[in-house]
Amino acid sequence: MKDLSNYRKSYEKSELLETNIPEDPINLFHKWFYESEEFGGIEEVNAMTVATIGLDGFPKSRVVLLKKFNEEGFIFYTNYNSEKGKAIKNNPNVCLSFFWHSMERQVIIKGIAEKIPETISDNYFDSRPDGSKLGAVVSPQSEVIPSREFLDKKLKQLETEFEGKEISRPKHWGGFLVRPLEVEFWQGRANRLHDRIRYQVNSDYSWKIERLSP
Repeated sequence: MKDLSNYRKSYEKSELLETNIPEDPINLFHKWFYESEEFGGIEEVNAMTVATIGLDGFPKSRVVLLKKFNEEGFIFYTNYNSEKGKAIKNNPNVCLSFFWHSMERQVIIKGIAEKIPETISDNYFDSRPDGSKLGAVVSPQSEVIPSREFLDKKLKQLETEFEGKEISRPKHWGGFLVRPLEVEFWQGRANRLHDRIRYQVNSDYSWKIERLSP
């Protein structure tokens, strides 16, 4: 067994204080997102972990790509018939998390997921490269398949079938919007005394801001 007890790092790059944060967590997320993008050292700033409660009662996390965010929430795309899609249909309470290691920052978002309008999913699907479109058509996501060759054969068949033709979005593929109820910002600090600021939505849609002990 490998002992990791001596893996330690001192976090000293920034601070998160009540005196320099906005009243709305989306504005702070926007600031942090683009600071992480500009700082560099992160290949996909929009990579996030999505945690759901599966039909078997167990939580499950996986990394997906954030494709849009605004005052309403955070949008990602998936196969609605996948394990993830079925879990969200059964229990729309989800958690998103970002870890931007070069900035020593985390963001954890609790929220409610809902399908976005089909027109928005159509527009995004139309913007994708043909290979990605065909991949969404080919893959019975999360289902057991006999081999890799099974996918490759289906892809070649579809490439021939759709050559020179428009590829339409499958009805089982589209976006989810996660409307945030709670957003926590974590900034690494020295001596493990990290800054943690939590936003919780009030009944009037304003935000309650609190500091959490690390």
